[in-house]
Amino acid sequence: MIDLEALGSRIVDQALPGEQVEAYVARGGETEVRVYEGDIEHFVSAQSEGVGVRIIRDGRTGFAYAGTLDADAVADVIAEARDNVEFGTVDEWAGLAEPDGVAVVDQELWNEELATFATDRKIELALELEKLALAADPRLRVDDANYADSWSEHAVVTTTGIRRSGRGNGCYVSVSTLATEDDETQTGFGFSVGRRPGDIDLDVAARDAADRATRLLGATKPSSRRLTVVLDPYVTAQFLGIIGSTLNGEAVVKGRSLFRDRLGEAVANPVVTLVDDPTNPLAFTATDVDGEGLAARRNVLLENGVLRQFVHSSYSARRAGTSSTGNGVRGGYSGGTGAGCLALQLEPGSRSQAEIIAGIDDGLLVQSVQGLHSGVNPVSGDFSTGASGMLIVNGALGAPVREFTIASTLQRMLLDVAEVGADVDWLPMRAAGVSLVIHDVTLSGS
Repeated sequence: MIDLEALGSRIVDQALPGEQVEAYVARGGETEVRVYEGDIEHFVSAQSEGVGVRIIRDGRTGFAYAGTLDADAVADVIAEARDNVEFGTVDEWAGLAEPDGVAVVDQELWNEELATFATDRKIELALELEKLALAADPRLRVDDANYADSWSEHAVVTTTGIRRSGRGNGCYVSVSTLATEDDETQTGFGFSVGRRPGDIDLDVAARDAADRATRLLGATKPSSRRLTVVLDPYVTAQFLGIIGSTLNGEAVVKGRSLFRDRLGEAVANPVVTLVDDPTNPLAFTATDVDGEGLAARRNVLLENGVLRQFVHSSYSARRAGTSSTGNGVRGGYSGGTGAGCLALQLEPGSRSQAEIIAGIDDGLLVQSVQGLHSGVNPVSGDFSTGASGMLIVNGALGAPVREFTIASTLQRMLLDVAEVGADVDWLPMRAAGVSLVIHDVTLSGS
């Protein structure tokens, strides 16, 4: 098997005078199993490998890639990237990342149990998940039950002195349910993630999918008013993804962030501490290095409500006159580099969702949202999205509701956060979920 780091070094060694050269070499694989009514409906097991080369000379950048590590193809990629430099636009901030002295945090991101996990056991997990979901309630049907895993190895080598490699794997299960009663159907879903198969909790995934579907049966459109909302952990994770985009250094330097000139200001309630921490191995997207080969690190973005920093790649950092935060991201060997959050997490509070709800007289548990990205403007902060959930009446969950919107602004919502729950939910995405209480949100229904 080809040594990825050694191949990267051979590519970089071919740099001509005046060139900066970066080699990103990777291979990986994934398995996807979907079952329906006890049968395998979809099965994919695929592997890929490839190399991307970036060459910078006199402020111009050329990039090329190939989906193979064959020697002839690698030589062609180097030549093509060099040719593409001539067509690049001069950019005064163009350049590769440079070593910054930050040490890599030692993490166990590779699990041998998962690497050797038999295919028939993967299928059994999906089948068992379907059975558990069906057994949870007689009104339920399972739309699909899934098992998925992935693994990757990569190396980044540059003429600026970076030479880093890493590998990781992970898995998760998911199930989608349909609950039907009196000619009405509602949908639900559940997840469980892990670094190894033994971390997966099928019971939790099945129970969540059953609860989300069945408790919305009989839902009606609520009356319009302003009230306190409790975002379910999955909704909070989606919300954090939007907040993370406003804290992206590239958006900031391009004037596309509502927080552009607010470093050091209080932008959220003091109960809010938001970190981007890919060094936490519980995060599904945990990593030891970023897409440019710099050590991944824990960055505190909001501390007790105060905006402390944005996330930067080496490029956005140069434009902003600061240093990279180890947040270079890239879409594999075929993608370019950019800046982005890697693993967002809110510092959790001390109470469960049930305890939080018990203290609310008039509120709403938001179980799901629709059109979140299209309904939020990360520049102005305007927030309006369709939602469904459960009313909260005198400290208890009440009637299910749907076909309404919740609206505010991102700025106002962060300031109106009243409490962060203790129920951290690790999800197959770049943000962890947790119950989040927000006051004074507009509910528009009937």
